[in-house]
Amino acid sequence: MMLIAGLGYLGEALADRLHESGEEVAGLTLSPESAAALDAAKPFPVFACDISSADDIRTLKSRISGPQSVIHCASSGRGGADVYRAVYLEGARNLLEILEPGKLLFTSSTSVYAQRGGETVTEDSPAAPDRDTGRILRETEDLVLAGGGIVARLAGIYGPERSVILKKFLAGEAVIEDDGARHLNQVHRDDIVSAVILLLNSPEAPGHVYNVCDDAPLTQKECYAFLAGHFEKPLPPSGPRDLNRKRGWTDKCISNAKLKGLGWKTCYSSFKDAILRDAALVPSITRQL
Repeated sequence: MMLIAGLGYLGEALADRLHESGEEVAGLTLSPESAAALDAAKPFPVFACDISSADDIRTLKSRISGPQSVIHCASSGRGGADVYRAVYLEGARNLLEILEPGKLLFTSSTSVYAQRGGETVTEDSPAAPDRDTGRILRETEDLVLAGGGIVARLAGIYGPERSVILKKFLAGEAVIEDDGARHLNQVHRDDIVSAVILLLNSPEAPGHVYNVCDDAPLTQKECYAFLAGHFEKPLPPSGPRDLNRKRGWTDKCISNAKLKGLGWKTCYSSFKDAILRDAALVPSITRQL
């Protein structure tokens, strides 16, 4: 059985895909109300569970058969360091030590790379974040790797119903920071799903970190220039850089070469490609305005 800890934007899509492929799946969500609604709507069981609570995980263990794989993709929401520590670090510790799964895959973030010079970054590059939230992600990664698990460092997630960049542009709220040279590393939700499934099935993956991002990082100015041309709208105005990002201000180009070495292929090679080819993306964001 595969247990998805966190049936949010990514986790729900991942659980659906796994179930459709014939896997036995169960899902976890924090809210009892969300769990009840999802359990009624999905063809697989969904349980309310606070993964930061050892007691909750012990109760869960008594209700399910031992999972072969656990995917920890729970979200911190808008929480700060305390929430990060509870959801990510303590959540991973509880899932590992109490459920004792055959594999644990943790979806971390490429924000752990603090590089600011626009350089290409691989899994061997220094990952020394300068914010508490990033340091907690690194601590969680080390815990998962020490337990023989897999770490997937995700770039900025977008897809149908979710794209901060596209929504800000269409709403007229986008700003090009400084000269717009900062790189935007992104990845479509559907490509994350395929990457996670590949990693779970790869005998080479346990004990390793993999960057999950698209093939062509864009500078902020390149991205907005494309959107301006595509939608026939003006280029956003310039403004100062936002130094108050929760995970810090960085500029780097994330490499996905290691993951591609396992045979992974992106469905959407870049954000521009998805704008042109994902028929659900633009209409789903437009409806939110």
